[in-house]
Amino acid sequence: MTNRLANKVAIVTGGAAGIGLATVKDFLDEGAQVIFTDIDAEKGQQVQRDLADKAIFVQQDVSQEDDWLKLIARVQKDFGTLDILVNNAGVMPSVKPITEITTAEFQKRLDVNLTGTFFGTKYGMNIMKDHGGGSIVNISSLGGLRGIATAADYCATKGGVRLMSKAAALDAADNHFNVRVNTVHPGYIKTAMTPEAGREMMATATPIGRMGSPKEIADTILFLASDEASFITGTELAVDGGLTAR
Repeated sequence: MTNRLANKVAIVTGGAAGIGLATVKDFLDEGAQVIFTDIDAEKGQQVQRDLADKAIFVQQDVSQEDDWLKLIARVQKDFGTLDILVNNAGVMPSVKPITEITTAEFQKRLDVNLTGTFFGTKYGMNIMKDHGGGSIVNISSLGGLRGIATAADYCATKGGVRLMSKAAALDAADNHFNVRVNTVHPGYIKTAMTPEAGREMMATATPIGRMGSPKEIADTILFLASDEASFITGTELAVDGGLTAR
C-alpha cells in the first residue's frame, strides 16, 4: 500500500462483484474513501459487511438518470467533492447474430452500457470541475475496439463508450476542467460472468496463454485514477494478454 489515493473520494459502479469489487478493494488499500453501487442490493450490502463497512454501498440502476442525480447529491452532501469515478456497471451481449437480436435486447444494453456511462460521465464531470478536477475511468471492452460475432448489441455500446470518452476528455481539456477521461478495455477475464464452458477457449485464444484476473484490470484502473497518470487523457488501454496485437 502506497496511499496513492489518500484523501480521494471515489465512486465505483457495478462494485459488488468481479472487476468492480476488485477495484473497490484496490482503492481502499490505497487510501480512498469509496462509494460503490450495484443494482443488486442484497449482494451490495453483503460486500459492505464483508469490507467491515470501510466502503459505502448505494443501490443504483445506472440506466436511470434519477438514480445518478440522487447518488451525486449524496456524495456532494456527505463528502463535499468527487475525485474519481469508475463507470464499470454493464451487461453482457445477448450472444446471438444481429438478425435475432430483439429491439428490447439491444435497448437494454444501450441503456446500461452506454447511456449509464453517459450519465455518470456527465454528472461526475460536473461535480469534479467545480472542486479542482478528477479522473473518470470508463470500462469498455475488446468489443469497443473490434467486432465480435454474436455481440453486435454489446459492441455498439462499448464502441460508443470509447468514442464518447474521447470526446468528453476533449471537452474537459478545452474548457480547463482539470478532469481526465480514459477507457479500459479488458480481454478475457475470469469472473462469475464468464461461462465455465468457454474458459479453455478464451485462455487458448489469448496470446499469453491464460485469462486475466479482475485484480489485473483493477490495477490498471487504479493507475489511471491516480496522479501517476496525470498526463493521460482521451486514450484507451487494452488489458487483454495480447489479443488486440494480432
